[in-house]
Amino acid sequence: MPRLAVLGVFFANGVVIGTWVVRIPAVQQRLGLGEGLLGVALLGAAVGALAAMPLVGALVSRFGSRRVVGTTALLLSLSLVAPALAPNLISLVLALMMVGAANGGLDVSMNAQAVVVERGYGRPIMSSFHAAWSFGGLAGAALGGLLASQGIDPLPHFSAVAVLSAIAFAVAYKALLPSHADASEEGAPAFARPTRALFGLGIISFCVLLGEGAMGDWSAVYLENTLGTGPGFAAAGYAAFSLSMAFGRLFGDKLTERLGSATLVRSCGALAAVGLGVALAVAEPLVALVGFACAGAGFSIVFPAALSAAGRTEGMATGPALAAVSTAAYTGFLVGPPFIGFVAELTGLGYALYLVVALSAAVVIFAGAVKTGGAKAK
Repeated sequence: MPRLAVLGVFFANGVVIGTWVVRIPAVQQRLGLGEGLLGVALLGAAVGALAAMPLVGALVSRFGSRRVVGTTALLLSLSLVAPALAPNLISLVLALMMVGAANGGLDVSMNAQAVVVERGYGRPIMSSFHAAWSFGGLAGAALGGLLASQGIDPLPHFSAVAVLSAIAFAVAYKALLPSHADASEEGAPAFARPTRALFGLGIISFCVLLGEGAMGDWSAVYLENTLGTGPGFAAAGYAAFSLSMAFGRLFGDKLTERLGSATLVRSCGALAAVGLGVALAVAEPLVALVGFACAGAGFSIVFPAALSAAGRTEGMATGPALAAVSTAAYTGFLVGPPFIGFVAELTGLGYALYLVVALSAAVVIFAGAVKTGGAKAK
């Protein structure tokens, strides 16, 4: 029952984020924002998440993940409506800071709950939770696209999703493991101190989240502007990436059991590096789709494996360890896309995306970091 509850939380979280992402253009159009100002607004969500994650890690350590999941999930549902109500840029930035803080807090706390559930099973199941998130995101985006095509404004759309997600979170909350399952003893560190293990996990998480952000922001631009496809085909680039990531996570736990986490992470890093690298070198639209799919499959299990390993870090509370790795990851997600844009101005986007290839290769080098805790990670 706790596993189903955590799967429900991950799925509902994905639905909320997918709902927001697909309606960004509508919010942008309503406020008359250009690309640059929209980028400033979106930075609000990243800043909110990065500010909240270390604090939430400390709260998980003190009170246990169950209470924090319940609080941050409710805040996320409520905050979803705020961007649709924002009358100007400043208020949109503040609204997205609230969304980002709630989502970042939920990210840390629900992964902490997932670590405890996985520990009880005694075998890898972390990837299944992230698969639920991916499929939730696809469901939220698909529904949002349908409603957008019917001319439904973001406010009623967001309001309905906020209510339904709050109900889903409330139902799941009742079946989560109790607070004493992962609350630390009095006097335990509230923040993670840097260690070699966490450093390695932070590096591979930074690499894959930077790559994920790059695929989200630049795959369609690469296909349409660099390779000269139409907008419909260009949209298929991120779809290929997202679907392969979702299905990679769906089968990730079985593969982890069979191969071991370190071997699997190393193989996935190689798949992303080689697949995307060849696609960029060939520079043909169909090959590019295959390359983006390879990147999605390659990235799929790396971050879940890193979080699972962080939760097994000896001598450290789960919440702060997860917060440290998540903060490193979302820093990559934040800085990667604009940095690639800067490099693209100098070299062209086709060359700039080789940064993702290089970071995928770095995952191969640092894959041994997921051996933390010693749970079958050969």
